[in-house]
Amino acid sequence: MSDSNLHNEEKLLNLLRKKFLLKESSIKRAKRVEVKVEPKEIIPVLLYAKENSGYIHFAHMSCVDWIEDGEFEVVYILWHPEEKINFFVKTRVPRDNGSLPNIDFIWRQANTYEREIREMFGLEFEGLVGRKEFILEDWEHLPPMRRDFDTAEFVKETYFHRPGREDAKDVREHVQERTDEELPDFAKKYSRD
Repeated sequence: MSDSNLHNEEKLLNLLRKKFLLKESSIKRAKRVEVKVEPKEIIPVLLYAKENSGYIHFAHMSCVDWIEDGEFEVVYILWHPEEKINFFVKTRVPRDNGSLPNIDFIWRQANTYEREIREMFGLEFEGLVGRKEFILEDWEHLPPMRRDFDTAEFVKETYFHRPGREDAKDVREHVQERTDEELPDFAKKYSRD
């Protein structure tokens, strides 16, 4: 994608390509730049973006479980308040014993995201300060946001059946009876049958 309207996006990518070894880099659309880097490049790229390129706002951080590839992908989303550009920095680490550097010395609020990702996915952040228990209390199971966590099995093993609910109707069935609308095929798999 090349366009005179993308001057600031292209400028950022050119600076990053000269300074860092990027696995991938692209302008996804106007106002959205994305790079993929090795884990060891996370801190240098994020620091450079904040201190030299104006990406002073840490907007979000998320994790994707690529179970088929045996990896987690962590996505850091930065914002340039003057140029109104989102900058996505992505990296991948192994699902088993993978770790990333802690970045909360760059943006303090990253501590909350890192603690949540550690608890929900089991991904460690080197040097992260904060109790292991963050949202889940007394959790001794596989981290619940991993794709191999079986929610239905966990519920069956953990929670007891409440008597008196045998006649409870699925909300979809109730709406279907009341409106005479056919339940879409994709919703049938969520029925209680």
